[in-house]
Amino acid sequence: MRLLHLSDLHIGKHVNEFPMLDDQKHVFQHVLDALGPQKIDAVLIAGDVYDKSAPSAEAVALADWFLSELIARGVAVLVIPGNHDSAERIAYGGAIMERQGLHVAPRYTGTIMQVALQDEHGTVVFWLVPFLRPALVRPFAPDEKIENYTDALRWALRTQPLDQSVRNVALAHQFVTAGGASPERCDSETVAVGGVDNVDAAVFDGFDYVALGHIHTPQHVGRQTVRYAGSPLKYSFSERAPKRAPIVSLGAKGSEPVLDYLDLPPLHDMREIRGPLDELVAEDVVAAAPADDYLHVTLTDENPPLDALARLRAAYPNVMTLDFDNARTRAAETSLVSQGADKKAAPLELFRTFFAEQNGADLTPAQDKIVQRALDAAAEKEATRR
Repeated sequence: MRLLHLSDLHIGKHVNEFPMLDDQKHVFQHVLDALGPQKIDAVLIAGDVYDKSAPSAEAVALADWFLSELIARGVAVLVIPGNHDSAERIAYGGAIMERQGLHVAPRYTGTIMQVALQDEHGTVVFWLVPFLRPALVRPFAPDEKIENYTDALRWALRTQPLDQSVRNVALAHQFVTAGGASPERCDSETVAVGGVDNVDAAVFDGFDYVALGHIHTPQHVGRQTVRYAGSPLKYSFSERAPKRAPIVSLGAKGSEPVLDYLDLPPLHDMREIRGPLDELVAEDVVAAAPADDYLHVTLTDENPPLDALARLRAAYPNVMTLDFDNARTRAAETSLVSQGADKKAAPLELFRTFFAEQNGADLTPAQDKIVQRALDAAAEKEATRR
């Protein structure tokens, strides 16, 4: 069985106010065109189908088109909601969609949706694990100590033991770490302060392949078969490498899955250029790479002209961001660093962020007051010690 692993589509996303819908449709069409030549049997979408829990009508239309086209090509499609998705919206009409070959994990209710597919080697069971927080799991495990994300995932998986006589594939959308080492990250991801949302990769021991979403850079975590697909497009300038999606070939039970990759060429690449304005808009420099790429431009002129952005966009229509690097800006940065060197994030703000990530909800006004009083008392106690 050959599986195409996708994740973090973020349909409807804007990058620096630029809509990505055309870019997303372009890469989705490339995926669709590759299904036949690559002999794909199932497409796995490991969360963050949409960029927002309440997506725009245009985003919903594009998702509908892509999923419908996947089904029309005769492949099984398995989808889980990520932290950007509304599990209820994603799974709406699930029973109807399942009859068409589209399997979407619903909101977690104490069980994990399983889908069994067959090939010449027998059964492959897919475990569709929606994005889980400890607060989502605790109501179903009142006698268990669910203190963190690892506890939550371990309990959720342990309560439905694997049948080790068949091949098992998990889809999950979490921040997975192995041996304390975090995966490579980029600027377009949302990860909790201090890594409080990390899940130890050991909870997935026993699965033949783990299709992860949440991190936008493709990579494995620990063993080669616990893997992030990465996003199909670059969503920040911190992402350097070209995008590609894993293709996983599952043989008989006990054999190591074989990994290959599908290159995902973008409609517009994201890249950075820097230098003096006159040099950057020179014809030979503009012609050296596609001029309609999405660009982060850094001008090094000591006295850049007021119409710098207009001149740049006349040559490069998709300039997303413009920065300056000269003696004046360097002096200003030095001043800001000096002013802020001794400042720390307010403890209350850090606790609010931590609480929301752990519980999936903000502090109530009453809880906020309790925490503030406790922090004030701690500060006063510390002051008396000094």
